Amino acid sequence: MQIVVRAAADHEVEAAAAVLAEAFAEDPVLAEIRPGRPGEDRTAVLGRLFSALVRSVPPHARALDVAVTGDRVVGAAFWQAPLPHRGGLGAFVSQVPELVRVLGIAGGLRALAHLRRMERARPDAPHWYLAEIGVSAAARGQGVGGLLLEHALDRVDQRGQHAYLESSTPDNRRLYRRHGFGDGAPITGFRAAAPVSMWRPAVA
Repeated sequence: MQIVVRAAADHEVEAAAAVLAEAFAEDPVLAEIRPGRPGEDRTAVLGRLFSALVRSVPPHARALDVAVTGDRVVGAAFWQAPLPHRGGLGAFVSQVPELVRVLGIAGGLRALAHLRRMERARPDAPHWYLAEIGVSAAARGQGVGGLLLEHALDRVDQRGQHAYLESSTPDNRRLYRRHGFGDGAPITGFRAAAPVSMWRPAVA
């Protein structure tokens, strides 16, 4: 299977979100924010959530990379650009109705508290932030996650910039360490295992 990693086209946002939803369907931190409900298609629900999250960041302030085989998206990585380009009130507000539909009011409040905890842990130095990365079940174990990281970090290194992420599992942290990230402090306040902050300094 030949895998190509490239920037996502706008029409591929939903396909990328579906891959992220599949990858995060059992994620314990996400389960705190949006617990599963009887009879629902959780992957479809989370797909709408990830699509809204990507679209809440203006295109100039994000990088959405996809791994594709043929015309099928099998991996996705969503990065937010360094300040001052992160954010964008208009884009965020346009996605609020969909976020509320997916999360509900209580879930939205839990998400806000979660984001505040994560935001407080982020370094002050400008950096690319890996918000989400995931690989479809059919493509796992084939190095897709590493290819997505290499693609993005080449871009980061060409610009002489830092990178940052949080990781909830030891397996993922081993992958990130192989790509130059170092362990930081655990981020407390979660019932599930605390995510660990990870920092990759700019390449000199």
